[in-house]
Amino acid sequence: MIDLKQLQVWFVTGSQDLYGEETLQQVAAHAEEIAQYLSTHESTPIQVTYKPIVKNSEEIYDTIVAANADAHCIGIITWMHTFSPAKMWIRGLKALQKPLLHLHTQYNRDIPWSSMDMDFMNLNQSAHGDREFGHIVTRLNINRKVVTGHWQDEEVLERINVWARAAAAWHDWQGAKFVRFGDNMRYVAVTDGDKVEAETKFGFSVNTYPIGDLVAVINQTSEEEINTLLAEYETIYELADDVKAGGAQRHSLVEAAKIEIGLRKFLEQGNFKGFTDTFEDLHGMVQLPGLAVQRLMAEGYGFAGEGDWKTPALVRACKVMGVGLPGTTAFMEDYTYNFDPDNALVLGSHMLEVDAALAKGKARIEVHPLGIGGKADPARLVFNGISGPALNASLVDLGTRFRLIVNKVEGVEVENELPKLPVARVLWKPLPDMKTGCSAWIYAGGAHHTAYSLSLTPEYLEDFAKIANIEYVAIDENTNLSTFENELKWSELYYLLKK
Repeated sequence: MIDLKQLQVWFVTGSQDLYGEETLQQVAAHAEEIAQYLSTHESTPIQVTYKPIVKNSEEIYDTIVAANADAHCIGIITWMHTFSPAKMWIRGLKALQKPLLHLHTQYNRDIPWSSMDMDFMNLNQSAHGDREFGHIVTRLNINRKVVTGHWQDEEVLERINVWARAAAAWHDWQGAKFVRFGDNMRYVAVTDGDKVEAETKFGFSVNTYPIGDLVAVINQTSEEEINTLLAEYETIYELADDVKAGGAQRHSLVEAAKIEIGLRKFLEQGNFKGFTDTFEDLHGMVQLPGLAVQRLMAEGYGFAGEGDWKTPALVRACKVMGVGLPGTTAFMEDYTYNFDPDNALVLGSHMLEVDAALAKGKARIEVHPLGIGGKADPARLVFNGISGPALNASLVDLGTRFRLIVNKVEGVEVENELPKLPVARVLWKPLPDMKTGCSAWIYAGGAHHTAYSLSLTPEYLEDFAKIANIEYVAIDENTNLSTFENELKWSELYYLLKK
């Protein structure tokens, strides 16, 4: 569903007409070699496309405008092989509409002590050429990522790839559509927000469809389609005895399959990348979607419950960033705490809808009553989540701006039996510790719904926030509450002055 290899980052190298033809040919050859190396490296998620070197204002402007117009171009990497006077870049940079990474590198890794002459010095001027370029980008107040080091350095490659994945997620948001079945859960603040401002700021749209429109598609599902999907369930998952063929709850699984088929058709027909629903608006549906939501998220769709439209967009962005990486990203909710001083933990879950890709081992399909929503007992996948370094991310609307909050956490094994909790569940330890992490989250205004990711590090989200030009708040092993509160105040002042 998500294919990053169709996307390109343009590699644009700066120089100037002052240099002779021989020097410029060497600049072009080096730039093409670097672009080719980056593009073909096994870790690179996208294509890195060499573009002819730019030597004057017209070439710079034309290249950047072409990048803006190219549907496959998700951003540009700039490098100044020689000195490239920065006033030449002003018009082009002011026109730039794609994410920017400034690679501060040079062709040679080491100084050739015994052979270095003035011709070498004339050709290899990145050390001061990149500073000239960096000055004008700062003066123009353009967000970018700066990566410093030799282009064959594995750490440099990794930092470029993080940015490229963030740029891909931003590209995926442009023109994306998210569907909201029904409205927001009544009286809830944090899951709501300004959808017009979000579309203006982020490029994706959120529109409401009545649940009846979905029900109409669900009701067109054929018996053959249902039987095919039931057979798939029986192959992939463990089934509780009462949902197997002939079991007392088999009809609930049949209904869940019917919902999944209809929901998938609705999303595909509308070209939606994510959705939200609410248990307060299920008119015409037999049960609240559980199994269907879990499986669709595992395929790459964004989701959150209760009418929360910001979190499906964030989950989708994280899924794009994480394509091909170990782990996954899921819709999550902090449900309850273990305040044991020696083993403080957060239990994450939701009523039904936790991404099936989080399951450790084979998930189990079960049907149980749900004491909310007033509908028939829904089917769901029950499992314990995988463990490992992770993060929780929340996108909130503060009225004056959007804020992206990220807390580093450590996912841990679920060791206790939970025989009476028939939902998917995940455990984690917030950093730097339970009390500090949770308090900082509340000070920052973070939501109870999050994107929980075991495939991403905070650097991905920080790069994404820079591209989106929104506030980024980090809660990690270095967080101190007194300092953190002050930083929030300073940030508030910064964005008020900026606005």
